[in-house]
Amino acid sequence: MLKKIPLHTKIIIGLVLGLVFGLVVIKTSIPNTFTLDYIKPIGTIFINSLKMIAVPLVFASLIVGVSNLGDISKLSRIGGKTIGTYLVTTVIAISFGLILVNVFAPGKSLPPETRENLMSLYEGDAGSRVGQAAQLQQQSPLQPLVDIVPQNIFLATTDNGAMLQVVFFAIIVGISLLQIQKSKAEPVIAFFDGMNDVIIQIVNYIMLIAPYGVFALMASLIVEIAGDNPDSAVQLLFALLKYSLVVVGGLFAMILIVYPLILMAFTKVKYKDFFKAIRPAQLLAFSTSSSSATLPVTMKQVEEELGVSEEVSSFVLPLGATVNMDGTSLYQGVAAVFIAQALGMDLSFSQQLMIVLTATLASIGSAGVPGAGLIMLIIVLESIGVPAAGIALIIAPDRILDMFRTVVNVTGDATVCTIVASTEGELPDGLIRKSNPLTPDL
Repeated sequence: MLKKIPLHTKIIIGLVLGLVFGLVVIKTSIPNTFTLDYIKPIGTIFINSLKMIAVPLVFASLIVGVSNLGDISKLSRIGGKTIGTYLVTTVIAISFGLILVNVFAPGKSLPPETRENLMSLYEGDAGSRVGQAAQLQQQSPLQPLVDIVPQNIFLATTDNGAMLQVVFFAIIVGISLLQIQKSKAEPVIAFFDGMNDVIIQIVNYIMLIAPYGVFALMASLIVEIAGDNPDSAVQLLFALLKYSLVVVGGLFAMILIVYPLILMAFTKVKYKDFFKAIRPAQLLAFSTSSSSATLPVTMKQVEEELGVSEEVSSFVLPLGATVNMDGTSLYQGVAAVFIAQALGMDLSFSQQLMIVLTATLASIGSAGVPGAGLIMLIIVLESIGVPAAGIALIIAPDRILDMFRTVVNVTGDATVCTIVASTEGELPDGLIRKSNPLTPDL
């Protein structure tokens, strides 16, 4: 009976049970150490398993995707569409966030005592983020281009934060395979194609423990937020509720309004079918807060449930998980203005335009891992003259908001992938569900 329950339903059950368990722990005499020592490791194992295959999946799938395009002109055409669409959706997301935060002005309703408590509570954490951002700011404007090219590809593959370097090298290898003798290229392509299939099969195995991993992640998150004083944690979260609602409202608007309109304009896919198809990836993104860790499942759902060709998905999605961060960009716009409002600063129109530009560029360099958005937010704050230490005001709810914005990041990647596939004629008229013996039992 349990095997007949769909994967997304199991994940939802894991989320709910984890939330309930965490609340029971902080409201009863059950020690927090039990959850952190015996429950949280299950979630850590689950995330590590997904991260374990992220780099080989990106590497193998991009090489196969680029080499299967057949010629350089098709690569440049699909690449241009992909990057152009990613940039457009990112600018839309930031602009949407700025409109909402200016209309509702959540920072102006923050009590002074709450501001002082948060600033003192997170002063140390804010300082460490400022230091990391300062190092980035001292670099040359062309440093991001330098960082794309790895000094040692083997070293780059050992660090999920260096995913852009892996993407660059994989694209170069794929292009090279298009230009060498076909007889020599075919065995290499076949190897990586087989490796890609092996990794997808490993994804199926990992997803067997997804509900348990999500339960552990949710339970430990609640306990960690509460700490030794659950009442103070609740008070802090309620103090920032208006800010959080603005961010979440903007994120939901992207998922329920912007992406459906884009899909309607460029594809024949009904948004109801689209969201039903990628729901497991969205739920996993919510629980892991990592678009990179969710990438294997996103690829699996887009290919098997939407019928997007592997040729397109293996190029567009790994690139999107690295450079497309619509949810993170929207959050950065809202957070920057919220902090300025809370500190009594009025931002001019030109300063808010600077937020759009800086957040767009920052999203390209933002790693698809939990918490990376905070570091990039500091660069956005510095660009408009707002004290970077102000991030202390938003650290409290950031972990929860990170879960929501990662869902938008993943949904945006899948949306662009579907659009590119449709414009390339690589998308069937109706949804295709490939037979997979493991999928019904997940």
